[in-house]
Amino acid sequence: MVTPESQHSSTPSLQRSACFVAGCFAIPVLAATPYGTGHIHDTFRVRSSSGDFILQRINTRIFKDPRAVMENIVRVTEHLRGKLAVTPGADPSREALRLIPAKDGTPWFVDNDGSFWRMFAFIGGAVTHEVCAAPEHAFEAARVVARFQKLLSDLPGGPLHETIPFFHHAPRRLLALEEAVSKDAAGRCAAAKAEIEFALSRRELAHSVARRIEAGQIPVRVTHNDTKLNNVLFDEASGRGLCLVDLDTCMPGSVLYDFGDMVRTMTCPAAEDETDLSRVGMELRFFEALVRGYLGEAREFLCANEIGNLALSGRLMTFVVGVRFLTDYLSGDTYFKVHHPGHNLDRARNQFKRVRSMEKQEGEMEAIVAET
Repeated sequence: MVTPESQHSSTPSLQRSACFVAGCFAIPVLAATPYGTGHIHDTFRVRSSSGDFILQRINTRIFKDPRAVMENIVRVTEHLRGKLAVTPGADPSREALRLIPAKDGTPWFVDNDGSFWRMFAFIGGAVTHEVCAAPEHAFEAARVVARFQKLLSDLPGGPLHETIPFFHHAPRRLLALEEAVSKDAAGRCAAAKAEIEFALSRRELAHSVARRIEAGQIPVRVTHNDTKLNNVLFDEASGRGLCLVDLDTCMPGSVLYDFGDMVRTMTCPAAEDETDLSRVGMELRFFEALVRGYLGEAREFLCANEIGNLALSGRLMTFVVGVRFLTDYLSGDTYFKVHHPGHNLDRARNQFKRVRSMEKQEGEMEAIVAET
């Protein structure tokens, strides 16, 4: 899922802070250096005589209640590791994240500025992929997501915190678009007339899953809510999917949001801001791989309404993200980071082209689900 972005900072002063904070966790620290290309949190790889670790400063502009985020992650990772420990052939050290406590035993550390920091054990011999280059990637990613949902289907202790309220609630996203059109704060509605008409003509799609959830026809479960490909770790040697990372949005939701976001991000080889729309579309071979990988693990715990709406979910989630891009464009690019003035409009057009592709292939997608 595309998430709200902030500038990733790796200034010398922040790196010095990271080295100090790393020493406040229960490991002997040798060095801490900036790591990865993420734009949400400040991330460092910490080297230690006892192994490597990942240190992150939580972005509280995006996640306004970091304690709730961390409480969710503690519950989820402990449950996952406990279930994997009694699963034949499983390896909890590589198939679930492990939090490293601070020296006082707390699962996070708060510095003098009030910033929240956390540390995970580094999973060696693992890689991520930015582009779904082969159906095998889609199959393995879907299998990992389904297993994640299955292992958390009996999470005790009541619902998780909602770390970003109404994150995937499509009717609210459409309402926000209507408000942006009404205000036209950046004077851009004329340039996006076709995209606005496209979005507002699909109200039924926007309400499709939310209405079923509210009616109790689709259950609310523990879901990841950000199942893009680069949030899946793969074993570098075998190519086998290992686990999901980036658990900040793990909260109550529908499995259709997770599956739909995989369809959105793993069935089109073009980048999400590709402007040559002839290169943009949903490829059935990747969709089939997703369905096989997902249902191979998830069939046993899903209800009929969840399985019956898998094909719809990809179209819905792609539409929702397109609406979010369009809303931000009309509002003056206040949410997503952009590289040029029309960047969000390019992204919206890209997503809507994917929606059109799925609309044309709806029958074939539903047949794949039924056959699988």
